[in-house]
Amino acid sequence: MTVTREPSTATRPGRAALDRLRLLGPAFVAAIAYVDPGNVATNTAAGAGFGYLLLWVLVGATVMAGLVQYLSAKVGLLTGRSLPELVGQRNRRGARVAYWLQAEAVAMATDLAEVVGGSVALQLLFGLPPVAGAVVVVVVSTTLLLAQDRLGQRTFERVITGLLGIVTLGFLAGLVFSPPDPVGVASGLLPRLEGTDSVLLAVGILGATVMPHAIYLHSALVRDRHGSLDAAGVRRLLPAVRLDVVLAMLVAGGVNVGMLLLAADALSGRPEAVAAADGLQAAHAAIGAVLGPVIATCFALALLASGLASTSVGGYAGAVIMSGLLHRRLPVLVRRLVTAVPALVLLAVGLDPTRMLIISQVVLSFGLPFALVPLIRIAGDRRLLAAAPTRRVTLGLGWLVVGLVSLLNVALIVLTVVG
Repeated sequence: MTVTREPSTATRPGRAALDRLRLLGPAFVAAIAYVDPGNVATNTAAGAGFGYLLLWVLVGATVMAGLVQYLSAKVGLLTGRSLPELVGQRNRRGARVAYWLQAEAVAMATDLAEVVGGSVALQLLFGLPPVAGAVVVVVVSTTLLLAQDRLGQRTFERVITGLLGIVTLGFLAGLVFSPPDPVGVASGLLPRLEGTDSVLLAVGILGATVMPHAIYLHSALVRDRHGSLDAAGVRRLLPAVRLDVVLAMLVAGGVNVGMLLLAADALSGRPEAVAAADGLQAAHAAIGAVLGPVIATCFALALLASGLASTSVGGYAGAVIMSGLLHRRLPVLVRRLVTAVPALVLLAVGLDPTRMLIISQVVLSFGLPFALVPLIRIAGDRRLLAAAPTRRVTLGLGWLVVGLVSLLNVALIVLTVVG
């Protein structure tokens, strides 16, 4: 892949802001993972089934996501290598293969959510059967990946950012007609859970919001955009990388919060809420019944854009993981089939799409520690990141995120077994 260097932000004062804007992009590609169909399923189910109860989980997960994405971007910028590359360099072949197998399982769960979500959207918009819709999603996403491979990262960033714009407008349109209750929003920021189902959704929200493959990918996106830099170059670009992450996570977090608030305000407590919590198709129908067909169509279009963009980004991440850990690069078509076939098979046998979406997010949450622990350890390596060492407070917050993720996963297992 050709590495292109961006213009320095240390140019004439009048151009500094414009040059910094040109550096934005990698975080917006990674952020599409945070508004994928898995998020739609979990956020809609959470809002319809529990009202504002799980809003605090979503806000907290978004803050955690911003922290880990910044650390991933920083690692890529300071080392000129991706996180999978760094993990691979620190382990022998057996450990690398074992690590890759769990990462590949996570990639499959990711693709499952995204292909299924896109398939549901095509069914809602055009009446396509689930398997046919899934094939369309796989073909389109593969085309986007081929374009990235041939036209370069900047073109891919622009396409994904455009799709993110469609996702944002489509999912937030309903809030104009059904604004949230301020008192309900305030109550939703108070940490609490109510039973096993709420814990399952809380872990699903966490798995959908803090995405393992986005952690792996972001370091590679920054590496490929900026290449290897000296200490002065790193210090010059780090503020722009930080701004990129903050803006991207504000957009992604706002979309996720908006989805939950819309479901909580428009659907919770209504007869449609029970159906909406049980499936994306039913949620679409319920939104249409309460807010009208235009908002329902916006919801379906946003879901389609989300599925197409996120499965393309997931495919990119899978290639980064395999290349970094196994030092192998497969053709784009073969790489896509590796993770897409399970989704096609599960749809073909008739499993419920929304249930698959939510369970896939839970699987992702179990893969999070495998991405987070190496990231924080590498981010804390003061020799490797000598140009801009990570502060101890930041590292402490990172380890706190690992602890919270692990605690939620243990709670899920205990409550599921006891329940």
